[in-house]
Amino acid sequence: MTNSSVKGPVAQPGIMDISPYVPGKSNTTFNGEIYKLSSNETPLGASPKAIAAFKSLSADLQLYPDGSATALRNAIGDRYGLNPENIVCGSGSDELLELISGAYLGTGDEAIYTRHGFLVYPIAIMANGATPVIADEVDYTANVDEIIAKITDKTRIIFLANPNNPTGTYLPFDEVKRLQQAMPKDCLLVLDAAYAEYVTANDYEAGIELVATNQNVVMTRTFSKIYGLAGLRLGWAYCPPQIADVINRVRGPFNVNAAAIAAGVEAMKDVEHIDKAIAHNTKWLAWLTTKLEEIGIKVTPSVGNFILIHFGKGNAAQADEYLGNNGLIVRAMGAYGLPDALRITIGSQEANERLVAVLSSFMKDQGNA
Repeated sequence: MTNSSVKGPVAQPGIMDISPYVPGKSNTTFNGEIYKLSSNETPLGASPKAIAAFKSLSADLQLYPDGSATALRNAIGDRYGLNPENIVCGSGSDELLELISGAYLGTGDEAIYTRHGFLVYPIAIMANGATPVIADEVDYTANVDEIIAKITDKTRIIFLANPNNPTGTYLPFDEVKRLQQAMPKDCLLVLDAAYAEYVTANDYEAGIELVATNQNVVMTRTFSKIYGLAGLRLGWAYCPPQIADVINRVRGPFNVNAAAIAAGVEAMKDVEHIDKAIAHNTKWLAWLTTKLEEIGIKVTPSVGNFILIHFGKGNAAQADEYLGNNGLIVRAMGAYGLPDALRITIGSQEANERLVAVLSSFMKDQGNA
């Protein structure tokens, strides 16, 4: 007997409660030079060596890629001194976060992330029937005590973006270790270090040491940011052996395409290009922070390749529109619970200087300067 009110298959409980992820805007109606500063893409682009490797694959598109991404795992291992057997590659670190969630979460489980954490976390949690639990932040920064207070006997995963997107803040390594030591051993700590390469703070560590010395820590990384390969979707995870084994059992057999593997190998090897990207970001992150504060805009201190700026109530939406009308595409933060803030990527020199000029005009129009 069928229910006539049902018009086709019904999704699993909780799926329709998920708010779909909405990427940063990519266009505006401005008639002139447009600067996209909404998705934390590198203004330096990909390594020329990575681009050449990508192009070299064009004659062999009929061939399946290496299902184990061996060359890429070896290149990552060589760069960081890691055992390639403990590295799993994915179609962006997003896929790896989803695979980890699928492998370790189920109905009745809980997973913790922080108040303004990456929006993929609740999606991955709820997609597997588990319950997302939010730990409050302090000054837009993850707080270990707040996270620990949320741990229950149902907690299976703690997601920690370090540095965090969209706030740009980070936890020192000692605090991350304190969190791991306080966790149950059967709970998995996922350190999402998508922006690790940009961090110059002496008290920061991406997670390699914790993974190497514990059985319940995974570190995820991406090629989408400093390596400039966002269009190819490429990421990697460093895991204890038994967790790498689990992820390899549930991932697709060819989850990383051949062009991404080839470009990723060369991108990982091109240290000179990465050093240029770090130097550019370090210079212009400090410059933008100073200039925006000088015109009366509050900036959350950031260690990533973006800044979170704050306005009075309602002014963020006005500023977003004003910037778009002047060829600057930035990211509104309402979905992150920050309706009075905008996230802005560190762009090229031209983009950064134009950003300050336009926001200066906006603040004057608002009577704030």
